Amino acid sequence: MRKSFFFKPFFFLYRIFFRKLKGFPMSVSSSHHASSSRSKNDKFFGSLYSHRSDLSNQTLIIFNFEGALLKSSSLFDYFMLVAFEAGGLLRSLVLFLLYPLICLVSEEIGLKIMVMVCFFGLKKDSFRVGTAVLPKFFFEDVGLEAFEVLQRAGKKVGVSNLPRVMIESFLKDYLEIDLVVGKELKVFCGYFLGLMEEKENNVLPVLEEHDGEDMGFDIIGITASNKFHDHQLFYYCKDVYLVGNSDKRSSKKLPRDRYPRKLVFHDGRLALKPTPLDTIAILMWVPLGIALAIFRIIVGISLPYGVSFPILSFSGLRLTVNDNTKRESQSINSHRSLPNDKPKGVLYVCNHRTLLDPLYICFALKKNLHAVTYSLSKMSEILSPIKTVRLTRNRHQDAEMMERLMNQGDVVVCPEGTTCREPYLLRFSPLFSEISDEIVPVAVDTHVTMFHGTTAGGLKCLDPLFFMMNPSAIYTVQLLDTVSGLSCCRDGSRSSIDVANYVQGEVGRALGFECTKFTRRDKYFILAGNEGIACKSNQPLKFE
Repeated sequence: MRKSFFFKPFFFLYRIFFRKLKGFPMSVSSSHHASSSRSKNDKFFGSLYSHRSDLSNQTLIIFNFEGALLKSSSLFDYFMLVAFEAGGLLRSLVLFLLYPLICLVSEEIGLKIMVMVCFFGLKKDSFRVGTAVLPKFFFEDVGLEAFEVLQRAGKKVGVSNLPRVMIESFLKDYLEIDLVVGKELKVFCGYFLGLMEEKENNVLPVLEEHDGEDMGFDIIGITASNKFHDHQLFYYCKDVYLVGNSDKRSSKKLPRDRYPRKLVFHDGRLALKPTPLDTIAILMWVPLGIALAIFRIIVGISLPYGVSFPILSFSGLRLTVNDNTKRESQSINSHRSLPNDKPKGVLYVCNHRTLLDPLYICFALKKNLHAVTYSLSKMSEILSPIKTVRLTRNRHQDAEMMERLMNQGDVVVCPEGTTCREPYLLRFSPLFSEISDEIVPVAVDTHVTMFHGTTAGGLKCLDPLFFMMNPSAIYTVQLLDTVSGLSCCRDGSRSSIDVANYVQGEVGRALGFECTKFTRRDKYFILAGNEGIACKSNQPLKFE
């Protein structure tokens, strides 16, 4: 009897902690009776989804967005993304060490702890995680059934206990929600204090402007928490539907082709969602990953391809090469001579996944190439084992420089001008089609397990290091059929833009990627908010 009494406290703590090991709970209620005691109009969410009724003339209010729309039962993962991407490794470690405490305290206190750790001391104007990082992970967690109900509504309002800077961009720009109600963070001298405003903003005038005099008759709500019964908007809902645990478990994942807006760009170093267990793996791997990255860089720089390639493959960096070219053994330009009888080299044109694209093409061809790029850090230029030349964005100067390099040997160029992680191709600059008549399109793709080797808002000099830190990474290089460029442009059969679009299409078909007209400026406008302004009016870029 004494033994049983002695173990009861430990058994109680065991149940609390391990029940929440998958993440900080969102207070998703599975009990309908508790909510029905507060409002006689509460209903189950399944009835709203199964009836397929027309909601185009109604306003839908999503209370507790993170519980009603997302499949995951964890907020910790998203706050860890904020801590890692905006605050760095040390802040992530502090948040992880506080995780057991967050699990044991109440939901409200736990949320305040995570907000304090993640946001304290961050500069408000430079915070871009909510715009550039979180939308991708939110999209991957949206339930299909809740999304379909959302799409049927005429006007949409999103309500959340999360800081507004975390959710507003995703809800407005990607889910097309008209009004977002979230917690405001206190700011002092332009820096977040890590505290949320206790008083809610009065959103009734805004809602009345949306709905006019009929407000209250055409408004329905969706919630996953009973705590929103006291919200100022709750009493204006004709019906409120409760999303239970069973609804979330049976919900399907929203497929990419159903996204209301294309997710072409996203930023951040983490390639996986940092659940508590994945966070342990990341924090334990970082010291080993840095040592492994340094070893890989030394091997790639100092040893010839024949020796370094098998060593790098053994260390986890794999390369797959598919040569689909149908070129003759002798260059089609071999009969054309330039001054001093120096034959022109071959121009390899590839899409841009990381800064290592030219290097891996050299590995695939087993020979050195000259690489021209639009953006290259000094550190990457110093460490590069092949000759790299930076383009000036002056068309005449860049054309002359590329012609000089072509006279010296083969050249590789990435005409997108910047990297793109998602399965899309940015617009190809047509300059390359006016330089050479032997153009070899190269389709490049990468797969990483832990870290992305690209960034828009971070330090570009660390891009190769982060890529090399991955426990394993796969590079795929496909050499495609040769395309004639210069001769077509000169005889007028094709314009340089037509050649560039054709090459982009061939690369896109080989990879299964969608071709777009987005440019480097569009990317930096969305992700970094700096030099990449897409239009003079400074209006946000609209995805079609």
